[in-house]
Amino acid sequence: MGTVSTPTVHNLPFRAADFATLAEALDYSAQGETGANFYTGRGELYATLPYAELRREARILARKLLGMGLRKGDRVALVAETNPDFLRFFFACQYACLVPVSLPASVNLGGHTVFVTQLRGLLKSSAASIAMAPSGYTSFLEEAGEGLGLKLIGDPATFDALPEVETELPSAEPEDIAYIQYTSGSTRFPRGVVIKQKAVMSNLTGIIQHGVKMGRGDRCFSWLPFYHDMGLVGLVLVPVAAQVSVDYLDTREFAMRPRQWLNLMTKTKATISFSPPFGFELCTRRLRPGEAGKYDLSNWRVAGVGAEMIRSETLTRFADALAPAGFNSNAFLACYGMAECSLAISFAPLFEGHTTDCVDGDHHSDHQEALPIAALENPGRARCFVECGKPLPGYEVEIRNEAGEVLSDRHSGSIYVRGDSVMSGYFNEPEETANTLSNDGWLNTGDVGYQVDGSLIITGRKKDLIIINGRNIWPQDLEYLAEHQPEIRMGDALAFSVPSPEGEEICVLVVQCRESDPGNRTSLVDRLNRLVHLELGIDVFVELVPLHTLPRTSSGKLSRSKARQNFIESHDLDELASVMSDELELKQG
Repeated sequence: MGTVSTPTVHNLPFRAADFATLAEALDYSAQGETGANFYTGRGELYATLPYAELRREARILARKLLGMGLRKGDRVALVAETNPDFLRFFFACQYACLVPVSLPASVNLGGHTVFVTQLRGLLKSSAASIAMAPSGYTSFLEEAGEGLGLKLIGDPATFDALPEVETELPSAEPEDIAYIQYTSGSTRFPRGVVIKQKAVMSNLTGIIQHGVKMGRGDRCFSWLPFYHDMGLVGLVLVPVAAQVSVDYLDTREFAMRPRQWLNLMTKTKATISFSPPFGFELCTRRLRPGEAGKYDLSNWRVAGVGAEMIRSETLTRFADALAPAGFNSNAFLACYGMAECSLAISFAPLFEGHTTDCVDGDHHSDHQEALPIAALENPGRARCFVECGKPLPGYEVEIRNEAGEVLSDRHSGSIYVRGDSVMSGYFNEPEETANTLSNDGWLNTGDVGYQVDGSLIITGRKKDLIIINGRNIWPQDLEYLAEHQPEIRMGDALAFSVPSPEGEEICVLVVQCRESDPGNRTSLVDRLNRLVHLELGIDVFVELVPLHTLPRTSSGKLSRSKARQNFIESHDLDELASVMSDELELKQG
């Protein structure tokens, strides 16, 4: 691997992922001059991997893996650190007809014991035959795999030292499993999403040809983790399938130096980069006054945003802050997707920026109907949602109520999708699969939303819904109120409900707060109580906690379910109900 960045433009005729398998996609891209580049946290290029070299090395490694006696369909667990070795091993699996399983590289999120326990659970769940980790993670992986009967656990050098057998590499078929993608585990232990070759290739075609409309002049940039569906499918497999170069920054390096994203977008002249909303928020927050002018973001034509609920304010702040750098707010591209659909389900229209649908929030909560504020004479509390656009070709989308009936426009319900990109099921979990995927191919996404003229609008996760006195309360509404207080930053609040001894639900708002003065803390809690009661008509228990207390999933998302679990384990719910009752009596005089 050299030290010169792989180019953007090449003379290979462009193909929009019209291949039968991932191996076939790399075979074609390897005929051109593009590839992957890897940067340090200080913005220095430390490795390049042209697709031609990736193909050559992956095929050599594939023969070494087959020499171990592995059979078609055996699982290969890969701790997915952002480096060239992951790409080599992932595509070696494609050429050997083995099934790669990406494992998180996030030891700092939970400490040694938690990380090892997580890895062990994933190794057992996937029934992995072998496992690879970069040298810094090998000891964790060896501890996690102890007693599980794996053929080999080691770092890349361990596998590279294996003999290369003289054998004809098998050919993958569209019905073969391409990979297993574990969900982030925000609700329960992660489940292994089984994605076939034909499913991921269909999704890649939809993303490249319709969602982003990629071409020969494009170049991608990513700091997203390789073990997350947006990071793996969107920014590893899409560039290969579209024959374009891609530049990588490790996720942890981005978290420490978020402005390096802007610096490398400037340096590489990348045209496409995606992020969850918190990435844009973090960049805006770290930007110093007058600093934006030193960047050049004029080439950034697609700033994709997805993976969690999107707030218009987050995107507007980023666009305003980076306007001096030539960032065009029309580059924003809201999208909706999930690992169970390979990745993408819908995209907003290109080059139009983000649009919002503002509805009567009270009517929406009470009647699950999204009435536009602008059309009402006496509107209630406004609630605005970012539109996620129309589904990709080949997808069917239905909004259904609890009885399974299909709802008309502007009526909220559970989102169901069907299409070629949908998973085959959860690995070795037939009951979970049956609960999620119907015999005729309809996937219950677990998300709630509505449609307007074919455009999809997401209102939240069904599991997150708070029901108080028969009213539907979305946690994002409480979090929004908290995050707009001067003491609180975006991403520093989580809302959920816990059961009371009487069987009713108590609404809880946990807020990370820097304020140390007792009087100011009390004032903040009182203010939040009044605002929630005024805006939403419910009572809430507000708890202020230190910074870095709120839990996150392996992909970096805030985890309401884990925060709820932690709260229940650390509080006496009988005492909490008594406190809430006493406060209510005081309010009522």
